[in-house]
Amino acid sequence: MPRARIVGWEHSKFGRAEEPDLEALLAGLVPAALVHAGLGAEDVDGVFLGTYNNGFCRQAFEGSIVGVACPELAHVPATHLENACATGSAALYAALDFLEAGRGRVAIVVGAERMTAIPTRQAGEIMLSASYVPEEADVDGGFAGLFGQIANGYFQANGDHSLELAMIAAKNHENDTLNPYAHMRKSLGVEFCNDVSDRNPRVAGPLRRTDCALISDGAVAMVLAVPEVADTLECGIAFRARSQVNDVLPLSRRDPTAFAGAAGAWRKSLETAGLNLDDIDMVETHDCFTIAELLEYEAMGLAPRGQGGRVIREGLTTRGGKLPVNPSGGLKSRGHPLGATGVSARDRGKTARTSSHRRNRCARMSAPKVGSSRSGCLCQGRGSRRRSARAFGPPAT
Repeated sequence: MPRARIVGWEHSKFGRAEEPDLEALLAGLVPAALVHAGLGAEDVDGVFLGTYNNGFCRQAFEGSIVGVACPELAHVPATHLENACATGSAALYAALDFLEAGRGRVAIVVGAERMTAIPTRQAGEIMLSASYVPEEADVDGGFAGLFGQIANGYFQANGDHSLELAMIAAKNHENDTLNPYAHMRKSLGVEFCNDVSDRNPRVAGPLRRTDCALISDGAVAMVLAVPEVADTLECGIAFRARSQVNDVLPLSRRDPTAFAGAAGAWRKSLETAGLNLDDIDMVETHDCFTIAELLEYEAMGLAPRGQGGRVIREGLTTRGGKLPVNPSGGLKSRGHPLGATGVSARDRGKTARTSSHRRNRCARMSAPKVGSSRSGCLCQGRGSRRRSARAFGPPAT
């Protein structure tokens, strides 16, 4: 089956947005993505918007907002998708299915979230609606409390890995200083991340503030096209594979330190792509908390169960290591606007661009990469003008 390609994109800065709402966030972003692709609104056959919402703002029926923000797209079929932290990934998957089923030739994928306009406590309660509510909605500390429980379970079985979590946090903070779209852009160092202090208090279980991703606003738009359209354009990034594997929602009904869904998605994507870990140049993975990145090292196969800490201790996942992980800064430091994260996972390797020249953008876009978010995986390849994509890597769902 001919696989659709990424032909253009635009990425907002993550953090506390000046724009008052989703409509304003998208008004400049979507047209800029089309300009980058070299296409017009009249070329678009479908719009796929990922946003979690569930109370972050009063506006529902979010799929229609793209057409409000960009009137030229008002009559293009639009769909809203929500899938917790994999919301943006779900939008991308739906767009790829749409194109590869022959229902259209060009699609726009948008991931967006406006999270900072409400109090932090309320934001935490909204995010907990993505947990198994009958058992987990009242946990102290919100999602940090759930991942604090996961970290406690891992430490009880395998020893205290607080230092390794601090090393992961410091790595991602160092990486985000090179990402102009990141929320923090501040190097903190291992010592600061490891020490509990007034500026870095414990949040839940062994997790400190520096072990937790940031609540952020942000949006990403991506233009996809079928191969015959992509071949006429400046850029074209294809996918070697994409896989989604669900896991059991209630933590009480599975081993929460196993990350079985993520491990399954990795295996399926690598098998489909005909690759192994030695073929991968870079990973972007879903580090909503540092313990998640450590467990994903094990899910990827970088270390056996219980030994993920040695991966960061040996420097394998640093920017200069054998397999850099989250060189964008990851969710931990780049920020985590829920609906935007899954689309940004495909854009993270491209955000270091320093020139607006389209060919330069394409060259930067072509860096091989891997990303994983929640329990999905995508292998992406290189591409350029009138050339089939080849190569390595995944993002997520």
